[in-house]
Amino acid sequence: MSEGILYICPTPIGNLEDITFRTIRTLREVDLIAAEDTRHTIKLLNHYNIKKPLISYHEHNKKSKGHLLIEKLKSGINIGLVTDAGMPGISDPGEDIIHLSIENGIEVIVLPGPTASITALVASGFPTNKFAFEGFLPSKKKDRIKELERLKDEKRTIIFYEAPHRVLNLLKDMEKVLGNRQISISRELTKIHEETFRGYISDGIKKFEIQNPKGEFVLIVKGAEIEKKDIFENISIKEHLELYIEEGLTKKDAVKKVAEDRGISKNLVYKESIKIK
Repeated sequence: MSEGILYICPTPIGNLEDITFRTIRTLREVDLIAAEDTRHTIKLLNHYNIKKPLISYHEHNKKSKGHLLIEKLKSGINIGLVTDAGMPGISDPGEDIIHLSIENGIEVIVLPGPTASITALVASGFPTNKFAFEGFLPSKKKDRIKELERLKDEKRTIIFYEAPHRVLNLLKDMEKVLGNRQISISRELTKIHEETFRGYISDGIKKFEIQNPKGEFVLIVKGAEIEKKDIFENISIKEHLELYIEEGLTKKDAVKKVAEDRGISKNLVYKESIKIK
């Protein structure tokens, strides 16, 4: 008997229409659906008239149920894995069963679909070519501060998840450690009360000191500013001068600019400029 396949099935993060035809078909075809919260998932399945047996698989039973799911997969049962919202494996125990399946030689097929992190990132308007996903930071202030300290020089856009009752404390810690950076705060994505707030961290603090935070939050923080000296640290002073001269600056003006960029004396730069014919 051939082994079963574990299908990773993304579900809507709010709006029930945000599910692919392929995911609906897969959920109808698998033998069993493993769900983070079966009570939540049954509402989605009923909406699309999908009648399949459900088994709970969540943070508190992932060890025992994980081995059970592997046994079922090995016996030839195809399983669809879903989370309460979005892509299984992102900040949820789906990561563990995926890893366990791969370790046991089980085929894993991931279906594309919605995820709150990327949706909020695109909505932020911040650079998306490089970003760092941090998910939920520790709930204890001391541990949270430690993680933020680790990230204070991160130049990529940073993505965080947070629960409503902790979002204000997180913002205050961010301002303290990261400084008053630009931030985009999305909540209730794809739902009726969807909101994306853009501004500075201090603005977010003022907002949620007045307004009671509700819904699940995705916070997108702009990366640390790249200092000019960082850009030029891997080239020599002579090469730095040549860049400005090629742009049309006179040698004298190039010397002045390079000295400013690097925070060094003009005399030192001038000595290097003599080498340029």
